[in-house]
Amino acid sequence: MLSFKFVLLVIIGCGVVTWLNRVIPFLLLKRFELPMAAVEFLSFVPVVIMAALWFTGLFHQHLGQLPTLDWQNLVVSVPTVISAVVSKNLLVIVAVGIVSLAIIRFVV
Repeated sequence: MLSFKFVLLVIIGCGVVTWLNRVIPFLLLKRFELPMAAVEFLSFVPVVIMAALWFTGLFHQHLGQLPTLDWQNLVVSVPTVISAVVSKNLLVIVAVGIVSLAIIRFVV
């Protein structure tokens, strides 16, 4: 059985490593400036992350079969994407998505 000290040191070590992974990029970017090509490339990261989250919510995986489409999430995506294009405000987008999903689940 593992000792309490070992488990505590592992937890603290994991916390320090996680914290350093989040702080070191800020410290480095404070001193150095990225080339314009890198800044332009990194500007696509939020869009890619949101698209990945969106697509994982649209499909349900079944082992040995093709994924199936979640029709509720697809219907809710329409007003949410429209609000994203119109407002470009994350709070509005999330609110429209939550309210749309609540209405769809209440009706269906």
